[in-house]
Amino acid sequence: MPSLAPADWLILLIYCFFMLTAGFSLKRVMTGSRQYLQAGRALPGWLCGIALVGVSLGSQEVLGMGAAGARYGLGSLGFIVLGTIPAALFAGLYLMPIYYGSNSGTGAPDHTARSIPEYLGLRFDQKTRALNACLFSLGAAFSAGISLYAMARVLTALHIFEQVSNRLSLPASGVLLLAIVLPAALVLTYILLGGLGAAMYNQALQFCVVVAGLLPIALLGLKNLGGWSGLKAAVPHDLLHEWSGATQAGAHSAGIGAVGLLFGVGLVLGGGTWCTDFRLLQTAMAAKNADSARRAQLIAAAVWVFVPFLLILPGIVAVGLPTPHTSIVVHNENGAIYHDITVVPAAVEAGQGMVPAKADPGTGNPIIDANGHPVLDYAMATPNTLLHFLPMGLLGLGVSALLACLMSGVAASMTAFSSVFACDIYQAFLAKDADDKRILTVARWSAVGCVLLAIGAACATWRFNSLLDAMVLVFAVVNAPLFATLLLGAFWRRATGHGAFAGLIAGAAIALLHHGLDLPKGAQPGIHGGWIAVVHHPASELVLDLGTATLAFLVSLMVTVAVSFATKARPKTELKGLVHSLMAREPLGTQWWKRPETLAVAILLAAIAVNLIFV
Repeated sequence: MPSLAPADWLILLIYCFFMLTAGFSLKRVMTGSRQYLQAGRALPGWLCGIALVGVSLGSQEVLGMGAAGARYGLGSLGFIVLGTIPAALFAGLYLMPIYYGSNSGTGAPDHTARSIPEYLGLRFDQKTRALNACLFSLGAAFSAGISLYAMARVLTALHIFEQVSNRLSLPASGVLLLAIVLPAALVLTYILLGGLGAAMYNQALQFCVVVAGLLPIALLGLKNLGGWSGLKAAVPHDLLHEWSGATQAGAHSAGIGAVGLLFGVGLVLGGGTWCTDFRLLQTAMAAKNADSARRAQLIAAAVWVFVPFLLILPGIVAVGLPTPHTSIVVHNENGAIYHDITVVPAAVEAGQGMVPAKADPGTGNPIIDANGHPVLDYAMATPNTLLHFLPMGLLGLGVSALLACLMSGVAASMTAFSSVFACDIYQAFLAKDADDKRILTVARWSAVGCVLLAIGAACATWRFNSLLDAMVLVFAVVNAPLFATLLLGAFWRRATGHGAFAGLIAGAAIALLHHGLDLPKGAQPGIHGGWIAVVHHPASELVLDLGTATLAFLVSLMVTVAVSFATKARPKTELKGLVHSLMAREPLGTQWWKRPETLAVAILLAAIAVNLIFV
């Protein structure tokens, strides 16, 4: 396993220096909660767009899509396009003007929504706001914990803290805990100093670092395998045929089909992320005006047409490389016989290419599923490919790219947690008369609290030995029902607060019930499902995840509609600026090619063209 050279350490230190510089440079302007929590709502649209791409490249995306590339191949490209670009365009065209200018008809800037829970309070009622604020806060802390755990695994695999652990005689668990705490402290430092603005400047920087670090891996991987034709010969046939790998995951065998994939991935998963997740939306809502906020979403969608290749190719290349094995090389030197032994851990030997098997934390042996096959740790596909190809000097750039995406997710969760706790829990219910200085203090302390909760969540994720399964469950419980409620609230004047509240509860409850009663074939009951009782076996975890989120969305939608019809709706005068049909209409410009709708169509056509090339 290669170690970092002095040049690699220098690159890492320079990157950390620039991260902290963003915090220190903005410290002097952090005079109020608006500057700290919303970056003063004064940032240009292009910066918000690049930062939005950076925050969307978190650990779940970079490690998760690398894992999906290793497992499903180019089928992952279709999932990314379907689950990202249409939802981002829809949010930019229709939802962002509502979120950004919520209740703008009053003419009072202080009455505009600072967060998604606050929009729910303005559109529906305070109990709906409180419910979503509590659920989102827990979900944000858990998401930060997963990002910290992913970061710690990468740092441990790269032996970043090996010398420190040797001097302190730390066990393996102590090294992993150190790798969790130190990056968390670094992110917390620049968040406390510069708030959302510091996070966004770092996210823009992180996007550039991610591209610079992952692009050499993709190019070197293709060159090492002999180009595209060599890659086709080295990997299983299905990995390079779009959608075929995904369908073999069990979607079609379970009766979902193309319509189910379109609804589950494109509408529920994509919409639930890009249209409701405040960790992403807070970046666009920091723009200087509503047009800039819309433009930020469109810029992010345009960049995401090409970004997926950087995420998927390292995972596919990882499968095509030879699987490491323990070897003994015998050579004769000046009459003496030498044996050079290269010992490879059992979990690595049991893997496929650069994708190792998951190792039991206690014994280090590969984890075996119910069918007797090793459980592959696809999340390590991208980090191991990085280690395999990047030489000394460039390795530091690749490590910085991984840390950039991992820290981006942590920072986004922390800033969103601070905003929701300070504005939607503390100010809204605990201290309604608190002054702005008090809100700023609470926001900073809530960031500290988020870090502590995230460290606890990271340790829990370590215990379950799973990166994404728990996060998908959190998404189904929080985001999928919220997406249904927000759609009705933004486009249906008849939706009521009682309906929204009942819909959120019903959607979360059915998601937990469905996940607790279904268990994929070959999986063990617990975080993978079946923790109540096993009454059904989906064909794969993909089918379980889509089914849980889709069911939560549909139940929330139906319950909200039913209860809304049974309760009294608010008058139109109270919904001005909160519903799409009651938004102020701006006159259309004469140059049609500059309109957001035209740009959105062009981005969507470009995404379709890129996909058709690989069909």
